[in-house]
Amino acid sequence: MVFNEDCKNFLPLIQDKKIQLIITSPPYNIGKEYDDNLDLEEYKEQQAKIIKECVRTLKDTGSICWQVGTYVKGKKRIPLDIYLFNIFTDLGLKFQNRIIWTFDYGLHSNNRFSGRYETVLWFTKTDDYIFNLDLVRIPQKYPRKKHFKGDKKGKYSCNPLGKNPGDVWYIPNVVHNHPEKTEHPCQFPEALIERLVLSLSNEKDMVLDPFAGSGTVGVVCEKYNREGVLIEKEPKYCDIIDNRLRKYVEQSKLEV
Repeated sequence: MVFNEDCKNFLPLIQDKKIQLIITSPPYNIGKEYDDNLDLEEYKEQQAKIIKECVRTLKDTGSICWQVGTYVKGKKRIPLDIYLFNIFTDLGLKFQNRIIWTFDYGLHSNNRFSGRYETVLWFTKTDDYIFNLDLVRIPQKYPRKKHFKGDKKGKYSCNPLGKNPGDVWYIPNVVHNHPEKTEHPCQFPEALIERLVLSLSNEKDMVLDPFAGSGTVGVVCEKYNREGVLIEKEPKYCDIIDNRLRKYVEQSKLEV
């Protein structure tokens, strides 16, 4: 479901405890159309109101993943995850991980180290939350390694499904020559969203993105049988989302 609305107006229409998972990247520093050239305190106040509404919609077993980078204005640089962190904890959410998403391409710098990561803050509504670790395990470095002594001697020492991916994820970002690239300037790679959707929700669950952008969350939901709820206020990005979803559905039919 794609809604061409401002999330500030649309979120209050969603029922309490309806959503299993919220994944989003609120816009910042990408242009006038998003009204994101706000004073930092104004931005924080705006985010606090939206986050509060998001939390209200979240199931007790639910998770919220807020992906942000660094606020830059002139020579001022502030990591937004640190700046926004207390908004979530003040609402009673449980902090689980600060996921570091690393990638190869970004702006180059001559007077500091070039930024090559952003973060995902993962919070849960309660301590009783969905976490499907086995669905997102990654290959072991030594999958056939065995115990050499004790009661388990001769048995494999590694989980046969793979290892926990940890909280530092290398996933290539979507740059101009990436096969997923659209006109949106700040686009999630599908691989990043897949890991979050698979681990933090089950099939047929509702997954919300209040700043849907290019619609990557919706594409991943289609792929893994989740019900995506996408809110995007810019009509041109809604068109991109509709086109991506339509192409995915058409391609899926051809592959059956």
